[in-house]
Amino acid sequence: MGYYPEVILSGRRINNRMGAFVADSVVKMMTKRKAHVVDSTVLIMGLTFKENCPDLRNTGVIDIIEEMRNYNTNVHIYDPWADAAEAKHEYGLDLIDKPVPGSYQAIIICVAHDAFREMGAEGIRALGAPNHVLFDVKHILPKNAVDARL
Repeated sequence: MGYYPEVILSGRRINNRMGAFVADSVVKMMTKRKAHVVDSTVLIMGLTFKENCPDLRNTGVIDIIEEMRNYNTNVHIYDPWADAAEAKHEYGLDLIDKPVPGSYQAIIICVAHDAFREMGAEGIRALGAPNHVLFDVKHILPKNAVDARL
């Protein structure tokens, strides 16, 4: 029809760049803390499309994972709702069964699962190595309990 809905297209462009924005923000915070980014271990909490649901279709978390891998980080993905075989088949991703406390230089909360809320800031922070970065994409923790959030 020759009409280009600029507002809709602009929104799509913003959404398409969100994974890069989150990854860049995390890497900048790590760098400010003088943490090595290359070969660091990053925990992605959540892979599903939405909270408390096993559906992996159209998940935007893939973009964050790919961007973090572009920085040569070791990405561990934990999602108690996601089916590991489906994640492997659809995206070629291996999920971890359980995060290892004290192991992660960065933790990114990507899905607002109740299980993550129940862990609270203290439980999630216990997964991080000293001086780790905690980024809360979904605002499940209080602002003062995280290093950054959307």
